[in-house]
Formats: sequence, C-alpha cells, structure tokens
Amino acid sequence: MVVITQPVAENGTPPTILETRDVVKIYGGGQNPTRALNGIGFTVAAGEFVGVMGASGSGKTTLLNCVSTIDTVTSGHILIDGQDITQLRQKDLARFRRQSLGFVFQDFNLLDTLTGRENIALALTILRRPPREVDRRVEAVAAVLGIEPVLDKFPYQMSGGQRQRVASARAIVTEPALVLADEPTGALDSKAAKDLLESFRLLVRQRSATILMVTHDAFAASHCDRILFIRDGQLFYQLVRGDQSRKVFFDQIMRVVGAMGGDPDDVG
Repeated sequence: MVVITQPVAENGTPPTILETRDVVKIYGGGQNPTRALNGIGFTVAAGEFVGVMGASGSGKTTLLNCVSTIDTVTSGHILIDGQDITQLRQKDLARFRRQSLGFVFQDFNLLDTLTGRENIALALTILRRPPREVDRRVEAVAAVLGIEPVLDKFPYQMSGGQRQRVASARAIVTEPALVLADEPTGALDSKAAKDLLESFRLLVRQRSATILMVTHDAFAASHCDRILFIRDGQLFYQLVRGDQSRKVFFDQIMRVVGAMGGDPDDVG
C-alpha cells in the first residue's frame, strides 16, 4: 500500500489547499439579478475533510461549481494549491482541472464499457503516465478503498457502493490537490454510504486527500472534520469536530440545521 505523506509548512501546520476570498457570483442582469454567492471566504488545509451544507438555493452548489472551474466568479478570488484559478485562461483551466482536481459525483459517471480498473486508470492514461506507474497507483488506491475484487468487473456487475468507491478511486488516483464531492452518498443505501464515508476518512488520515464535500445529509456531514454552513450565499456558521464522537458531532450539526432560519447567535 502506498501512503502519501501530507505536506507540512515550516511552522508545523498543514499548508492551505483551498482559499476563497470575498467570492461573489451574480446570475442575470437588469432589474432582478440573482446573487448566488455574496462575498464568501474560507480556507481548507491539506488533509482536511470539509463538508458544505445549506438549504436549496443557499449557494452551496454554485460554490462547488466555481471551485471546480465549471463556473466563473463575478468577483473575488479562488486559490487552489497556491494557484489563483480566477486568473487562468480557458485552456489553462482545462489543464489545471485534469492535474489538480478530482471529482466524485452522485451518479458515479463511470464508463459502462470499461472495467473498474480501466475507469480508474483512465485519468492517468490521459496524463500520459507510464504503464507501470498506472498499474501501481491503481492497485494502491484500490487496496485503500477495498475494491480489488471488482477491478476487472464492469460497472453493471457492481453494487452502487462499489461503483461509488471505484469513482472515488478514479478521483484520487492522480493525487490531486483537492477532491470535490457532490452529494456522493445521494444514490447509496445506508450501509454503502457509511462504507464510502469511512473510506473518505481513511484516505484523509493517510494524507492522500483533501476533500470538500457538498451534502444535504447530516449523517454524511458527521464524518467530516469541519462543516461550513452556507445561507444566502454567505458563511452562516461553521463547526469543527475535533475529538468529539461522530454522534455528538451529528447532534451539533442538527442543532445548526435547525437554527439556519434564524441568527447564528441562536446556535449553541
């Protein structure tokens, strides 16, 4: 098994992988523009598993789209691994996306005509990695996620949980600076969701991933290190798990979710 060591800054703390600075996103024009993001700012450190929660229309999906370079900001800056993606040209964005970002989607997005092994290896092949390195990396990430038995199966031969873990392996095999997960447990049953989230935590503990996950599910969020709550395009509140049990953290998440219609001072 290959374990990737988390980089550490000179002061002993992990470096910042993601930073958003006063990000604004406005859709439409004229008399009724929609301000989907309204000056949001936060950071994510290397090796952190951060969840983003918020009601429908809160801006969390827009935030993920902007961080993933799918959409562009109206103003403000987004830095990933020190690179300001708001300043990149389109062709440079495509290269950056391939090399520095990994994606896990709710509907898996696996290619039906490829085996699990081939789906995972595809990103490395696009990056023109040597065959021996491709094999080594695929086997290593498959071992971490416990999907060796399905590497030579096609997606239709796998369970939903296995397909999502193959998709997660594909996202992490290139060793991206940041993995973006969009409702990754949405199509899974409770056991498969729990297995996937525990796999995410395993990847984080081994320093092989920094994950930003958008979710509406408090159970999924309770597996994170930290939760950012978004309301009206702004950071409403955040929770840090620390040494608390997942159950205690879950209860805190539910209290914040219940207070989202009120004032941040109501939480506690």
